[in-house]
Amino acid sequence: MQNNVFQGTIPALMTPCSGDGVPNHEALVETGCSLIEAGMRAVVYCGSMGDWPLLTDIQRQEGVRALVDAGVPTVVGTGAQSTRQAAAHAAHAKACGAEGLMVIPRLLSRGTSPAAQRNHFSAVLEAGVDLPAVIYNSPYYGYETKADLFFDLREQHKNLVGFKEFGGAASLTYAAENITTGHPDLTLMVGVDTQVYHGFVNCGAKGAITGVGNALPKETLRYVELCEQAAAGDSEARGYAKELSEALKVLSTYDEGPDLVLYYKALMVLEGHAAFEHQINADDRLSSSQHAFLKQQWEQFRNWWKSWPGAAG
Repeated sequence: MQNNVFQGTIPALMTPCSGDGVPNHEALVETGCSLIEAGMRAVVYCGSMGDWPLLTDIQRQEGVRALVDAGVPTVVGTGAQSTRQAAAHAAHAKACGAEGLMVIPRLLSRGTSPAAQRNHFSAVLEAGVDLPAVIYNSPYYGYETKADLFFDLREQHKNLVGFKEFGGAASLTYAAENITTGHPDLTLMVGVDTQVYHGFVNCGAKGAITGVGNALPKETLRYVELCEQAAAGDSEARGYAKELSEALKVLSTYDEGPDLVLYYKALMVLEGHAAFEHQINADDRLSSSQHAFLKQQWEQFRNWWKSWPGAAG
């Protein structure tokens, strides 16, 4: 089973839309193509960054097909209100030529039941046939997949090739110690921007799914590169990676909060991507002080990056 799609840096795409919340798939494709050209391995669509709960299943699948048809390597998020819908997204991903699945736990109903979660994961993995898949682990979903369930599923579904951890440092360490380390055919992915250094250097991660990387692709790719070099023993890279982690701290920490899409769409606009001006829900917006603080931190980072000696690869 090939799992190279997950061994790299993958931005979780947001959904550009009109002022009345209609997805702009042309802008979605343009963004995906631009990020691949910048060096990203693939994109994820549609996860929480893409506001999947606010879109219809048809809108999500139209976005996936548009990306795939444009030649953008695409990992499909399977978050849904029911297992049947999640499996349908997995089947659609397989049918239209996506490269992988990011499998979300069962939500809203029996979410804390291990038996229900096992059946849910199994149904989605089966619907994806042989598409390489990672389980998306997050405490925000109310259920955390542990090693026993992961390997139980893998006995039946060889297309389960990795684990994306959105929890903090302790959760990443658990995943490294109990799931991925010692299994060269499994990939640990860092799922939150604040844990990239810990994930790559201390936990052996081989991939990252990023939010801030949508707006700062060059800088995020350099960060991951430095972390990889540090993990390989490069002391200078370790120092640079820590410096860049610190410089990105405020902007990357937005990835941990409920307003992450609002912040990262605003950051996209600051970076010149006007298609991300609007939200799916028109009344979802940053306060004036939140936006002012974001702009201040963005300007500070940009000024720092210009003079930082580690910026050049």
